[in-house]
Amino acid sequence: MDTYELLRDIADSWFLLFLFSFFVGCVIWAFRPGSTEAYKDTINIPFRHDDMPASEPATVSAEKEAS
Repeated sequence: MDTYELLRDIADSWFLLFLFSFFVGCVIWAFRPGSTEAYKDTINIPFRHDDMPASEPATVSAEKEAS
């Protein structure tokens, strides 16, 4: 068995198993109990300025006044 076939066998079986295990671990980490408090601010990013729009940066408003 040459090196190519050995590395291909490892990549086909063990590395696939490793990547699947890593994916499952990431999903479990994201949905673990107690993570809701840690991600509460991140979850609400789209709704931060729901009541009042964010103020425009000074550079943008200066460019609008000049034109």
